This record gives sequence, C-alpha cells and structure tokens, in this order.
Amino acid sequence: MSIKIRQAKAEDAPFLAQMMLQSSRAGKKDGLFDLVFETNDNAQLLEKLTKLATTEAKSHCNYRNFLIAEMDGQSVGTLCSYEPRKATKEVFIKALQEVGCSQTIEETLSIVYECELDISRTAIMFDFMEELEGCIDVGVLKALMQKSLLTARLKGYSIAQTIIEIGSLEAELFYKKLGFTPVDEKECERYKETFGRSGLKLLSIAF
Repeated sequence: MSIKIRQAKAEDAPFLAQMMLQSSRAGKKDGLFDLVFETNDNAQLLEKLTKLATTEAKSHCNYRNFLIAEMDGQSVGTLCSYEPRKATKEVFIKALQEVGCSQTIEETLSIVYECELDISRTAIMFDFMEELEGCIDVGVLKALMQKSLLTARLKGYSIAQTIIEIGSLEAELFYKKLGFTPVDEKECERYKETFGRSGLKLLSIAF
C-alpha cells in the first residue's frame, strides 16, 4: 500500500482535530486541550479543535500548517510544521479566544509556558506527528517527516525542532531514529501536578 502525502485543506479539520487530541493526550488521561477547554468530553473537544484548525488567527494548530498522509484514499496521519516567529503564544491565545476560551486562558496556559525551552528562532517547529492506531510501523510517520524536512529545506531552513514530554519514551525513541537529539529540557512542578509528567524536552535536527 502506497502512502500519499498532501497539504491539508480546511475540510480536513475534523481529522486534524482527532489527531491533535490524540497527540495532546499521548497516553495521559488529560492533555493540553482538556485543560484549555475545561472538559474531558471527546465530542466537545473535537468540535472545539475542528474550529481551532480553521480560525482567522493562524496559530500552529491551523490546517495550513499540516501535512496529511493518505493510504487507499483514507487519511491516516498528520504532521504539523510551523514557524515559531509567526505562530507565537499570542496568536495561539487569540485563536483559542476565537473558539470560545475565556479571557483567563493566558493564566491557564502559564502551566505549559512555565516550562520554557531554548527554542531556536531560526528553526522550523514540528508538532502533532500522529497516525491512526492501525497504521503503526507501515512508514506513515517517516514519510510525513521526510516530506516536511524537504519542504522546510526549500523554504531555507536547516534546523528543525520539536517538543515532547519528559518520559515520553516511545516518542523520543522515534525522533532519535529520525536523527533528532535532545538539546534542552525543563522540569516544572505545576506541569507535573496537572499532567503527571515532570516537564518538557526539546529535540533538534540539522538537515
């Protein structure tokens, strides 16, 4: 079965929502979006995330930043790549407010932003690298990454970075196989209290 990689469209928002939710939880009971939308209800979260993918404020969650992997005409995986100087924290807050988050969202997000990492201003960032459960080990994520790195190179980038949770051994192992190495990490007590993981780790690759 061949894997086709294409740019996401607005109508892919429901699938992107599914992958963003899956990525944010990463084996935990609660993820970032359970926190910001103040619910664990999957239907409500998917509805909010579908809207978040199409907001006017172009946060890193916007569909324009995503590639989608397809097999037999079915969407099976995603990878988001974005420029941190454009998709800033302020833009993310605006996008969240567009979909109904309260004015206190900045305080809520401080739990995550306290784990501040030394992100390069000249790197492209990767996020939401996810695949459907039945597609593991068929090369979906590798194909998404290869295409994303090629696109980034054509845009003039030579460094890519990604953030994972400390203790996400499976994710770290996969990124290391692709050539990423850890460059920074930050442990945060509030993050651990909220998500059960001790903090965040930054991985980087030069290409």
